[in-house]
Amino acid sequence: MTAAREHFGSRIGFILAAAGSAVGIGNLVGFPVGAAKNGGGAFLFIYALFVLLICLPVMMAELAIGRRFQKDPLGAYSSSAGGGLWSIAGWLSVITPYMIAVFYSVITVWIFGYLVGALMGNLDQLADPSYFGQFINSNEVFIHLIVVVGLVYFILVSGVKDGIEKGAKILMPGLFIMLIGLVIFVLTLDGAMAGVKYYIVPDFSKINASVINGALSQAFFSLSLGMGILITYGSYMERRENVVGSAKFVALTDTMVAFSAGLMILPAIFSFDPATDTDALSDSSVSLIFSFLPKIFLAMQVSIGYVGASIVAILFFTLVFFAALTSLVSITEVPTASLVDEKGYSRKKALSILGVSMGVFTIACILSFGRVDFLTQFMEYAGANKSLFDVIYDIFYDTILPLNGLLACLFVIYRWKKHNFNEELEQGSEDYRGSFVEKYINFALSTFIPVVLLLIFVNTVATKYFGLSFFG
Repeated sequence: MTAAREHFGSRIGFILAAAGSAVGIGNLVGFPVGAAKNGGGAFLFIYALFVLLICLPVMMAELAIGRRFQKDPLGAYSSSAGGGLWSIAGWLSVITPYMIAVFYSVITVWIFGYLVGALMGNLDQLADPSYFGQFINSNEVFIHLIVVVGLVYFILVSGVKDGIEKGAKILMPGLFIMLIGLVIFVLTLDGAMAGVKYYIVPDFSKINASVINGALSQAFFSLSLGMGILITYGSYMERRENVVGSAKFVALTDTMVAFSAGLMILPAIFSFDPATDTDALSDSSVSLIFSFLPKIFLAMQVSIGYVGASIVAILFFTLVFFAALTSLVSITEVPTASLVDEKGYSRKKALSILGVSMGVFTIACILSFGRVDFLTQFMEYAGANKSLFDVIYDIFYDTILPLNGLLACLFVIYRWKKHNFNEELEQGSEDYRGSFVEKYINFALSTFIPVVLLLIFVNTVATKYFGLSFFG
């Protein structure tokens, strides 16, 4: 006899947990710079359009799959389709977050290390261009890894309601408060309005096929689509909950955080370096967090003193750490749920197995930044040497996610069938039947959305592994 499946205790608990999975490093750093480099307000408009027209239908599809079958992604696909080829979609939806959790753990560890450094008053050291390379190859990283793994284990071992939901109710409001506080502070700085103008005023001359593809990819990845998270979280929803309304709230929350992050980062950059060439800013969120922004924080000592600048840095790294931690919890929950559902393991046993196996991969990634030659030059493609960390990122984050989203769309429309999908979304949303939203979602999922996701997948494979691009 199997134990009753856990569910979120409230709608706000689900929304905060799902938003926690969506709000991550890309929202807080990558999105603002992407917008600044690619047309400002024009990029924001295109991004919001994609969230509304493409990402929301995919999000509803994944949540509906999870709630209907009350299983992890592997169990949902396999049981509903009787195994076969659809089991591959299930396995991809579990293996993908497992591997994403590996490289995300590495980045979270780095963020925690910088937070500790800021707390110890070492902002000048963090701003040193040579420090990051020294830090990631120091033994200190392994101590931080133990702390991060311990926090994730503590949250997840307590279960859905007492662990994930309670954690989200603490971490997400804290994240929102810190973000708003930092935005208000930054906007009071001299020259900040120049950054705001650059960020929100549209420059349509920069919009091309490549930028449009980038905006869609950013929107898709930002909402945790294709990671199995929303299928898993959907399985923890009560039947009375409104999937359609909840999905809208999660998408809105995620978008507002990303937009607000732009109001924090770009004005700060322009305030302390009015001559900033945004086109020269790195596309890498990692580079900006660990190499560029500490210099900006240190520059603040001119106006608010070293202690004041350190406090701002502490708030920023706490903010990013909260975002990384909530995402890591959500990502790790997917393979945890699979072991609990498919193998009948207790959460404690499942997390212990994952902690050991994922820990091995994570340590290997930590060693792939120059410590071990084999791991540092793990593979070569598109004319470049790639470390183990790079390979995992390229395959499981950049490449597989749109494929998983495509499979979810095909599943709900052509395997599960539209009428069953519609009936599931009508549960808890009586006004959904016959509405414009229902008609649009059915049309979009069965026509252009699969085509768009297929194009993203093919273009990513061509770009990443063969150095070719269909979008210029």
